[in-house]
Amino acid sequence: MVDHLPLDPAPEPTLPTRATLALLVGRVTTIKLGYWAALTAFEVLVPLVDNAPFADRFPSSVGLAVVTSFGAMVWARRAARAPDGVVGVLRRSIPTVATTFAATTVVASPASLPLLIVERERSLEGCGFGTCHVEALVLWVAILAVGTIVIPGLFAASLRGGDGSRARGRGGRAA
Repeated sequence: MVDHLPLDPAPEPTLPTRATLALLVGRVTTIKLGYWAALTAFEVLVPLVDNAPFADRFPSSVGLAVVTSFGAMVWARRAARAPDGVVGVLRRSIPTVATTFAATTVVASPASLPLLIVERERSLEGCGFGTCHVEALVLWVAILAVGTIVIPGLFAASLRGGDGSRARGRGGRAA
């Protein structure tokens, strides 16, 4: 029986360097911090500018969240593909994708807490007792999901492919 293993196996993929990981974490963290800071600032300023009741202001909060989310996703895609003067181009690999989610979640996710505090205040606005605007908290959960899953996921998916060694199966054929 003939063995189906190639004579010259594909080279082992190289792990990203510390500089590459620092650039990766810095880019994604900056996007997430900017995203949550913009939304928090808007939610704080809108009631100061518009004295309308919560129900009248809420559609503008949702609209801005959608527009800001789209802008952050465009920013993430461009940042993932932009070359760096020292590191070069970020390449997609299992370690870079894992770092995109793990490190940036630990570093940037606490930045969503001020928005939670603001949205909790909005959920109590005009209530006699308890929460009467659950939609404000649902908006925060949606914004948290976009910042924690969608933005890093799009960033990771937008990274340029590696050298091909990770995409090949054991037999040297494309997986």
